Amino acid sequence: MIVSFLVRLPRDGVGYVYPLAREWVTCTPLHRSPAYPGHIPLNTFENTFLSVGSALMALIDPRRGDMVAALGETTAGYTLPQLRDAMLDSPEGRRILKDRPRINSKTLDTEKLKVLPDGTFGREYIRWLEVCNVTPDSREPVHYIDDPELAYVMQRYRETHDFYHALFALRVSALPELALKAFEFANLGFPMTALALGASIKMKTAQRERLWREFVPWGIRCGGGARCLLTVYWEQRWEQDVGEIKKELGVWDPPAGVSIRPA
Repeated sequence: MIVSFLVRLPRDGVGYVYPLAREWVTCTPLHRSPAYPGHIPLNTFENTFLSVGSALMALIDPRRGDMVAALGETTAGYTLPQLRDAMLDSPEGRRILKDRPRINSKTLDTEKLKVLPDGTFGREYIRWLEVCNVTPDSREPVHYIDDPELAYVMQRYRETHDFYHALFALRVSALPELALKAFEFANLGFPMTALALGASIKMKTAQRERLWREFVPWGIRCGGGARCLLTVYWEQRWEQDVGEIKKELGVWDPPAGVSIRPA
């Protein structure tokens, strides 16, 4: 008999069991109270099981945002405290942790950003949203990080990911997404971003070879030498020129062929 365990995933703000195999028995009941709205405490076994299960599901179907999100949280480990400390060491980062801004359609004044001059970060972000048909409401909330402050750090990363796309004018498709994951791994250190590169096995041979020959080296060099992007208060830089931001952060554009800009 195949035996597996039920893991708790969110549905309408309530934890529920989610099947990852054919036959099930329930995990040990949870006894801890949630530390913040939407928090789903996991014991060590549940966290390990969910990390393995979500990794397999995300590999099978990279479009499963809930599985990618669960993998990121259950494998974050010591990365989140290190990122929190980096934010505390930065004046901008400290303001972010104090203000805890959120990024969604309710907090963004998109009409104001639309009238900013071309080349400003705010205008280029809106252009990216329009071209890629993306909404700022598309990010999963955090559920499995126990510490509320570290949960916010994870949420901040998740909600600023699209800013990185806009900064580099990257399309939303497999090659630019994996290139950005290589950059994020070098810059932020999340294990999930390195694990995501395993999805390259599903790419066409020529595209996969170009990823590892050109884009992964760009991501490692550019991300590894850049300022930690979680310390950037992006919402206070809408009117700043994108080129100036890149120079300040020490980043440069990836190889050709992945940009939303005309060739």
